[in-house]
Amino acid sequence: MAADVKPRIKAPATAKKGETFEIKTLVTHEMESGQRKDADGKTIPRKIINAFHCKLNGREVFSAKIEPAVAANPYLSFFVRAEESGTYEFTWVDDDGSLYKAEHKIAVS
Repeated sequence: MAADVKPRIKAPATAKKGETFEIKTLVTHEMESGQRKDADGKTIPRKIINAFHCKLNGREVFSAKIEPAVAANPYLSFFVRAEESGTYEFTWVDDDGSLYKAEHKIAVS
């Protein structure tokens, strides 16, 4: 499954200090509720993204707990204030412990 997961980030590459801007994230992930059965009648294990974290230079700036009713390709949008240049690190956490990561650099002037 990990090869099928594709995180996407939309955020500016530059911002002025103190400016508020939007970060949009979308991760392609085939969610599984844990209630369906396969062709052999065995329950397919639940597999959902249950948490999201965003850090700037190692400091968390946004996080979310994601519940089972979320869509197959979770979309999150949030606003942050530009305080320093650096790298935003995005992490999605799956039920099975898998971590899906992406990064985005920003220059603040």
